[in-house]
Amino acid sequence: MDLPLDRDDIWDRLVKPGDRLPSAVLLEADLGPIHLDRLLLTGPIVLVFFPYASSEPANAALGAYQRALWPALGATDAHLVAVSPQVPERLAEIKRRHDLSFFVAADPRHQLIDAFNLGFHAPGADVLLGARRSILPFPAVVVADRSGVVRHADVRPDGAAYPEPAQILAAVR
Repeated sequence: MDLPLDRDDIWDRLVKPGDRLPSAVLLEADLGPIHLDRLLLTGPIVLVFFPYASSEPANAALGAYQRALWPALGATDAHLVAVSPQVPERLAEIKRRHDLSFFVAADPRHQLIDAFNLGFHAPGADVLLGARRSILPFPAVVVADRSGVVRHADVRPDGAAYPEPAQILAAVR
């Protein structure tokens, strides 16, 4: 017997303030492995989850974050990391297109996506991602403090636009 899907049950499992940032190694498009634990030693982390390099909403948000958020974060010790399940070779394209100065990293083993329950099945996405799984993350921004505690989580499963840079900056401060 199939049980009806309870939307509230799904929402309750999504990342929220008070959760912990898992120890994870991501693959930065240009630099190779980056360890989140090491980044936390020098400042909080802002994670921007996006599906893949050719996603129009992600392109718009990451371009806006380069212009407005990245310079403002320079006055803080926060790290900005854009995270996708797409392989790093394909992510390099979005980094170069927008001349992004912040980290653009692959989560090919879905360490963060699974830990934060942000993934959903998208048939055929494995081909686009260059990966073995067809799991995409909901658009989301997660801010973790230096101790690895999530202080802010903004998940947009309804397709709404990414949060404005000012909202993210306020969460970091």
